[in-house]
Amino acid sequence: MITHADISRLIRNLREQTGLTQEKFATKLGVTLPTINRWENGRAKPSPLAMQKLEELLRSMGDKGESLLSEFFGKKEL
Repeated sequence: MITHADISRLIRNLREQTGLTQEKFATKLGVTLPTINRWENGRAKPSPLAMQKLEELLRSMGDKGESLLSEFFGKKEL
């Protein structure tokens, strides 16, 4: 089970790896800037649909997203 702290770390790491600001990352996921900020600060948790989008984004990153994918979603295959 992924905790709030894990999700915060996942969001921040993924955003940094993609080189996006919180605003651009929010746009990419179809959410608002305050939503990304709440996720990164552990004040809110992404919906199941948002988690699916995060997983899809990691998969689309190939080798670059593999370590985060296996760490947070427990799946090594891309």
